[in-house]
Amino acid sequence: MDTIRFGRTGLQVSRLCLGCMSYGAPDQGNHAWTLPEAASRPFLKKALDLGINFFDTANVYSAGTSEEIVGRALADYAPRDEVVVATKVNGRMRPGPNGAGLSRKAILAEIDQSLKRLSMDHVDLYQIHRWDYATPIEETMEALHDVVKAGKARYIGASSMYAWQFAKAQAVAERHGWTPFVSMQNYLNLLYREEQREMLPLCRDQGVAVIPWSPMARGRLTRDWDSASARAETDDFGRTLYASTAEADRKVVEAVAGVAAARGVPRAQVALAWVLQQPGVTAPIVGATKVEHLDDAVAALALKLTPEEIAALEAPYLPHAVVGFS
Repeated sequence: MDTIRFGRTGLQVSRLCLGCMSYGAPDQGNHAWTLPEAASRPFLKKALDLGINFFDTANVYSAGTSEEIVGRALADYAPRDEVVVATKVNGRMRPGPNGAGLSRKAILAEIDQSLKRLSMDHVDLYQIHRWDYATPIEETMEALHDVVKAGKARYIGASSMYAWQFAKAQAVAERHGWTPFVSMQNYLNLLYREEQREMLPLCRDQGVAVIPWSPMARGRLTRDWDSASARAETDDFGRTLYASTAEADRKVVEAVAGVAAARGVPRAQVALAWVLQQPGVTAPIVGATKVEHLDDAVAALALKLTPEEIAALEAPYLPHAVVGFS
């Protein structure tokens, strides 16, 4: 497993990041497809065995139980200094006016709760899960800066927002001498390429690490268009991501199938290889609930698509409405 510099920082991460949303108590939160702890641990162990050192979770995943599972497994399987652990803040964790968001009160409370669930004294990357329209960005950036200076996070990052919002946050941090974001976790795959317009060029220009979520479009790029999965049938958020250009999306899925058949490889490898070859992408976040998911992800690192194959994969795409920011 190759490692790569995390943006302009000195941090080195594996070329793939294991997304841990699929690991958590199924009866907690709104992710009924998640794997309980006993079923989750083999995936975390295999990821480490494959050379993956980068793990991403969030406080809101399965009401915090994802953080608990990830923390216990990593403590058993790897020295703390050998792994890079990321989590997120913003989602609702409890009822009441301060149980969600990016206020100073919420951030300082939630970092402590995340560290408690992870059984760690710090995370390597603390990310805002979305933009908080109710809180001044100055308040958010100063609170995050204080989290870093307190030693509770090594770096901070952001996720899914407009490029102007990300630029504004960075400008606020620079103006006040606060810690800037070093990464952007955005939504990017062959079925959703709107990030190529503004966010990806901004991140390349500023040396910001890019760690896309759902690089295989929640599995849609890995199977026939009309086939279903248990997750797809219960994934309310996922259904909001693919609605406006269904016919064009189907043609993209068929193009992936065509390239995969010609290469004699699974579709997942083709879909992920495309993301890996996008300029500026640091480490796609991959989910795994079957052993072959991790095998395909690692194999995609060696699959180099030709310009002709990339053109064939991209040709059917039509612009989409902006989604994934809330």
